[in-house]
Amino acid sequence: MRNTGSPQALTHTVGQNYGSTQPTSTCQVDGTIANEPPSFTARNAGMLFIISSQFFFACMNISVKMLNNLEPPVHAFQIIVVRMGITFICCAIYMIIMRIPNPIIGPKGVRTLLVIRGITGFFGLCGLYLSIQYLSVADATVLGFLKPLTTAVAGCVLLKERYSIKQAVAGVCSLLGVVLIARPPFLFVSLPAAIPEGHYLPEPTPVQRLAGVGVSMVSVLGATAAYTSIRAIGKRAHALHILTSFSLGCTIMASLGMIAFNISVVYPTSRSWTWTLLLLMNGVFGFVAQVLLTMGLQRETVSRGLTGVYIQVLFAVVLERLIFGVVPSLLSVIGAVIIMSCALYVVLMKPGTYPSQHPKQYSVN
Repeated sequence: MRNTGSPQALTHTVGQNYGSTQPTSTCQVDGTIANEPPSFTARNAGMLFIISSQFFFACMNISVKMLNNLEPPVHAFQIIVVRMGITFICCAIYMIIMRIPNPIIGPKGVRTLLVIRGITGFFGLCGLYLSIQYLSVADATVLGFLKPLTTAVAGCVLLKERYSIKQAVAGVCSLLGVVLIARPPFLFVSLPAAIPEGHYLPEPTPVQRLAGVGVSMVSVLGATAAYTSIRAIGKRAHALHILTSFSLGCTIMASLGMIAFNISVVYPTSRSWTWTLLLLMNGVFGFVAQVLLTMGLQRETVSRGLTGVYIQVLFAVVLERLIFGVVPSLLSVIGAVIIMSCALYVVLMKPGTYPSQHPKQYSVN
């Protein structure tokens, strides 16, 4: 069957298979089908989606950092409500226009998994936004590279996938990188967090930096559960089904969080154009990034696809240097190298240590 890769075409695949990594067939002039070698773009569509998503994620994180430095600062919950509210509206409108079945609740058989993806994704996103208050965007991005290691553990426990001793050793070694980035006060007394050459960012205290790393670990755990649920869903849901559940769950939980913690809504006073533009950038960049990432994860194996995620640190370092004038400290660079090396080692291990291209079908609805 020919699969064009467009959302509309994917809704008509047999058995509600919403993604495919199989080579496409081409039609000859005489009407016969010839199996020609796929082009570079066709062979690497999933990887290209993932790499492209990382640029938009980096831009989104930069906008969050800038919102945190406005006066008054915009709370992470409010940013999430605006960003994910925009994402939900865009997803719902697109799915209704394209007549994708069950646009809000998703297909039967995966609805519970979609709810889990929304709830856990909220903790992943909220932890990231809170950590950016006290960490550089580059450090927060690097700490996110713990996700392949924690996802491997979750896959072993929840999806009955193989987990080797080598993976466990890599996970332990990566903790050293976390310590070098966190630099807890009882181990590092007088070392600076970074070298801010611009005038945009106040330097965090050691306690604030440690708190930033703590909420970043919450983000890692939330994202781990979210990625595991996406893997369990597989191709039984459209990419926008998954993104709709994520955006709706985040919008609801962040709104409840603002009510529960009595967080006031910040309205633009001075620099209103900057405030409005940054919020819109956050929503639009986040929507585009999530669509690209979800489509990429549906088309790639975990081992190959997650390697494309690591380019985000390059985008983050360059953007943060250009906008904020921040140069990472030597210890942060060493910690980043350790974490990235361990994560790359895990995702580039032999295919036998990872789930197959077509995992088990988990029906929990």
